Amino acid sequence: MDVVYERCAGIDISKVDVKVCIRVPGPGKRRRSEVRTFTSMTSGLLAMRDWLLAEGVTLVGMEATGIYWKPVFYLLENDMECWLLNARHMKAVPGRKTDVKDSEWIAKLVEHGLVRPSFVPPAPIRRLRDLTCYRTEVIRERTREAQRLEKLLEDAGIKLSSVVSDVLGVSGRAMLEAMIGGERDPHVLAELAKRRLRLKIPVLVEALTGCFGDHHAFLARAMLDRIDAATAMEIRLSARIGTAIEPMRRSVELMVTIPGVSTRLAEVILAEIGADMSRFSSAEHLASWAGVCPGNHESAGRQPTGRTRHGDPWLKAALGQGAMAAARTKNTYLASHYRRLVARRGKRRAVVALEHSTLIAIWHMLTHDVPHADLGGDYFLERAGKTRATRRLVGQLNQLGYQVSLQPIEAA
Repeated sequence: MDVVYERCAGIDISKVDVKVCIRVPGPGKRRRSEVRTFTSMTSGLLAMRDWLLAEGVTLVGMEATGIYWKPVFYLLENDMECWLLNARHMKAVPGRKTDVKDSEWIAKLVEHGLVRPSFVPPAPIRRLRDLTCYRTEVIRERTREAQRLEKLLEDAGIKLSSVVSDVLGVSGRAMLEAMIGGERDPHVLAELAKRRLRLKIPVLVEALTGCFGDHHAFLARAMLDRIDAATAMEIRLSARIGTAIEPMRRSVELMVTIPGVSTRLAEVILAEIGADMSRFSSAEHLASWAGVCPGNHESAGRQPTGRTRHGDPWLKAALGQGAMAAARTKNTYLASHYRRLVARRGKRRAVVALEHSTLIAIWHMLTHDVPHADLGGDYFLERAGKTRATRRLVGQLNQLGYQVSLQPIEAA
């Protein structure tokens, strides 16, 4: 087998140590292989780097093992080319697996060019990704805490969520604070309603009649404090993200022109794929990497399933939110595309199709620095041809027993 990379190494990484196998030219035409073990502490990683540089290694491959690959990758990326490898691409023979053999196997795969590196964004994008991921987790935790609060109110017989659309809104928050402060009269609590909610005061009196006691007040106070803390942290993180994303502000401005994509979603998408689209050879390559296109699973000439790959969970979550928002827009291509697919393919497949269309558009927009050009809600009707669509609809009405005469709107 041809040697593609003369001086390379394979690294098997664990929490406590790393096994490193180098493959370099040996005496004659032979290849020399050597394995060493280093501690995963910074001192051990520095010794590993010095050894690799002394051996003239120019390419290092390592398996993506949890988060333990990050200090190794970040330490070596400035001195040599580093490849982060997908574990599914490097399956060895079962029953012959040790850490040393894994490092040797990785080195041989890299040596012969049998694996492809995964996408690792540059440092500014990595820092932005840390911020957006943490903000997403904070928002999710706030949502979980709000759900716990609603369950607590149900436990106390308070049916506030059945009347108020947002328990943590201005009116709902005022009622909760009053109950925590010791107020139990449902009439007094209902009078705290604001604006249009005052029309529901009689229903609110019934909803606020329950057995809310000191125990519930203590827990409600603790939950509201955690919700407030999460909100404050979200504001801090958003401000930090706004500063970090300033050099790439143009990319965000382009992405928000897509129906359904808000500024927050654009920040998450940018943190996952970066602003440089040259890393992805085509829009289809980006969609495949993200896991928003049908997978290939053919055997004996049959394809039993086209299930999508796992892809990037943070990116897919953001694209899913954008797709659901786009499906509710008026007179847009994405909304029309969703309605066209949902009837015969179901909601989940229709949403994935919108995620795919959104990501394809983002690749072209960032590559050519142009805003989104919506094709319009009547795109599919125009593409199919008015004559064929008219013939089909008239035929359906004739089958139902109607005789149709058509008159253009301009002549009406």
